[in-house]
Amino acid sequence: MLDRGLLVVSGKGGVGKSAVSAALAILATRSGRRVLVVDMGGSGGLAAHLAVGELAFEPKEVRPDLHAMRMIRSDALLEYLTLQLSLRGLNRFGRVAKAFDALATAAPAVREIISIGKVLWEVREQRWDLVIADAPPTGQIGSYLRAPRSISELVPTGRIQRQAAWMGETLRDPAVTKLVLVNLAEELPTTETLQTLEWLDDNKLVPAPSIITNRVVPALTGKAEGAGPVAEAAAHHQAVYREQEEWLERLPPDMSLPYLFGLMTPPEVAARLADELEGQL
Repeated sequence: MLDRGLLVVSGKGGVGKSAVSAALAILATRSGRRVLVVDMGGSGGLAAHLAVGELAFEPKEVRPDLHAMRMIRSDALLEYLTLQLSLRGLNRFGRVAKAFDALATAAPAVREIISIGKVLWEVREQRWDLVIADAPPTGQIGSYLRAPRSISELVPTGRIQRQAAWMGETLRDPAVTKLVLVNLAEELPTTETLQTLEWLDDNKLVPAPSIITNRVVPALTGKAEGAGPVAEAAAHHQAVYREQEEWLERLPPDMSLPYLFGLMTPPEVAARLADELEGQL
């Protein structure tokens, strides 16, 4: 997984995709890889798990070999107009930039291709050994993955069409791109993940994804006898374990991460998950 150039991490909201994104980034740096991780949703979860303040559009080194940034669509649009379309001398508050920003807000697929295009441009520039996108949730990720195809259909010729074409080719290339879907062994996340897998199979926009199921409780050893809080906690644990086993059977993961008991800060969670992933990868 970490031998690709791009990892796109998605999942239903609340499953821990930002924690997994941070853990994958930390793990990749342990092998000496130079990594950029991108917060595409702007929730702040990635920054918290990396123990930094608010991220900016400009990549910031948050630890040796690990840089992080936050997607800001207006800045990404300005960069695209300057670098890709060679419109020099623009600033984000100028009339031309504002007009393009209004277009990006209203036109189908334009907003999405600006965001995913920035991620793919970072891959293409080869400044990093690995780019990890903490992507929008599964309910939205399809529009981002389909954006290059949508733009190619809207603009059949010219520079924009050619750029959309290489974006689509990069996303489909199994040697470059890997989609990671983070799941929980519960009904709603598993159902949404299965629906996403079906949509991905129908559209063939990216190679087959990997599934990481997060917060899996272990089986209890021994048996709590009698009554009281300990016995009640043990009974609850066993009930959760049995229910999770049913959903794990319904959607077997490629990797599973344990439920982390106790009080932990977001950076501690990311570090522990990196340790767990290292053992499985």
